[in-house]
Amino acid sequence: MTPRLCFWTILFSTAVSAPHSFADEPFVPGTGVKVARVGDDFEDPDWGYIKNGKKASHEQDENQRAPGGKSRNGRWYESALRGQPDVVKWVRTPPGGIEGSQGSMLMATRLSGIPGKISGKQMQDDLLMGVSSRIGKSVPVSWQPSCTVRVYLPEFDRWENRTGASFGIRADVRGRDRDGSVEPYWPGFFILFRSETSKKFDEDFAQISIRAKRNGRDLGGPKIYEPGWWTFGMSFTPDGQVHFYASEGVDDLTEEDHLYSSFPYGSKAMYFDNFFFDVANWENGKNWSTPWVVDDVKFFVIPPQGKTLAQLYRSRKTRVAHRPKQNSLQRFFSKL
Repeated sequence: MTPRLCFWTILFSTAVSAPHSFADEPFVPGTGVKVARVGDDFEDPDWGYIKNGKKASHEQDENQRAPGGKSRNGRWYESALRGQPDVVKWVRTPPGGIEGSQGSMLMATRLSGIPGKISGKQMQDDLLMGVSSRIGKSVPVSWQPSCTVRVYLPEFDRWENRTGASFGIRADVRGRDRDGSVEPYWPGFFILFRSETSKKFDEDFAQISIRAKRNGRDLGGPKIYEPGWWTFGMSFTPDGQVHFYASEGVDDLTEEDHLYSSFPYGSKAMYFDNFFFDVANWENGKNWSTPWVVDDVKFFVIPPQGKTLAQLYRSRKTRVAHRPKQNSLQRFFSKL
């Protein structure tokens, strides 16, 4: 960790991450029992992704274009809201990854809006890791779910040369908002690029942004000046609070990696449904996004007292495939 980053992280964590006295204490993502039905290490030599036709663009034209893309192992699928990245494929793990890892997943996009049209603005595609679809039901936060992922940040000359959001690491949850209704929302991280060509910055660097504070605004986090691997994680406590962790490298997260805790948008999480990635670019028909590589995506729970992991699963006979409900899609826009 560079001296500048270390100092900033300590300052950030000390200044804003302490939980309120009435809230549950944060816990490190990765604590508890790993849920084997969920996640991916990308070590299967037959790993692949099937696009299944043109991508969805429900956010722009209310067209989902079923059936949607999915991975061969059934663990990843296309977002019905925005559609999948143009490239989703297996790659050899970049240098410095987890010891022994041979494979990772690469995501990149160019035509990120409505198929056949060019928007001329920033757009994004999403790839979802199924949780509720794999388990058979949503995970209550009483089970204290958490998720972790390793992300490779390439050399800055390989990034899309644009100041703005480049990659998102997010959770799909439902919670009770200020007026008492249960609504979906999407807490997580964005990795922003700060390009020296914008004349606002003296050098290229990346910055972590956290979504979101209680008022719904993003919170600026640590700045990153060197390429390489980072580990990100989120954990959810029974009080509905979200806890954000990140550290340089591929080591497991620790208490020292805690960045922030909040009730994003003033909502209290009740159910965890999915984990997903955003890949953003300026859609002009030419610009490719930054190539994003992820590895070792995991999901964990801490079973409530007296319960076992087996009780979390719904019977395979009654399990139904997860597909976002139309009324939920209509509410996506307020908290993206």
